[in-house]
Amino acid sequence: MRALALAWICLASSAAAQTITAASYGAPTDRYPHAVLGDDIEYAQLDVTLSDGRQLSAFYEADLVFEDTAPRFWDVTGDGAPEVVTVESHETQGARLVIWGLEAGQLRQLAATPFIGTRFRWLAPVGAADMDGDGHIEIAYIDRPHLAKTLRIWRYKADDFVEIATLPGLTNHRIGEDFITGGLRDCGQGPELVVVDARWSRIMSVTLGKELSQTPIGPFAGRASVDAVLACQ
Repeated sequence: MRALALAWICLASSAAAQTITAASYGAPTDRYPHAVLGDDIEYAQLDVTLSDGRQLSAFYEADLVFEDTAPRFWDVTGDGAPEVVTVESHETQGARLVIWGLEAGQLRQLAATPFIGTRFRWLAPVGAADMDGDGHIEIAYIDRPHLAKTLRIWRYKADDFVEIATLPGLTNHRIGEDFITGGLRDCGQGPELVVVDARWSRIMSVTLGKELSQTPIGPFAGRASVDAVLACQ
């Protein structure tokens, strides 16, 4: 196996504390032809813009790509400023979820889940929130939404990122779609994960207390029906 090569690019410098205000993928590549999102193009570079206009990038030279719809802004540390959450895939080990943030003014990986373990195996993020009121942020994704169809919940603490719960029989993506179905909502009773049952027949709400609990919300009738649920309609 070739060693992972990660090159860091700093396009400017600033000593002041900043926050990330924008993020996108660049350096398209076809070296990982999974096509789960509808084509063979993935990305080798993550670009972020800071609040002072400075731009930072992380570039994978080999083995890894960003296999994702778009970088997402989630406050994972709970400090009120967003981190960047990505899906990355290794040429032999499949996908993992990675949290990127700023450390000493540079873009760094703060935490990552293990790789799924097999080439062309993917995961689809759902959302991030303090789902059980313990003061720490939980991050949810569907592990292999076309095969395992398992919801996994990870809790983030400084220097600690651990899986705390799983729930099978759920999904949020169909092969070839360039979007992820569902997400996170709060209709006044706390955060809920909105996903779909494994047969794509019902929209499901999942909450976290002492354990995960799922409740059918209504029939799945395409993306618009899920968007209405996310909007608490």
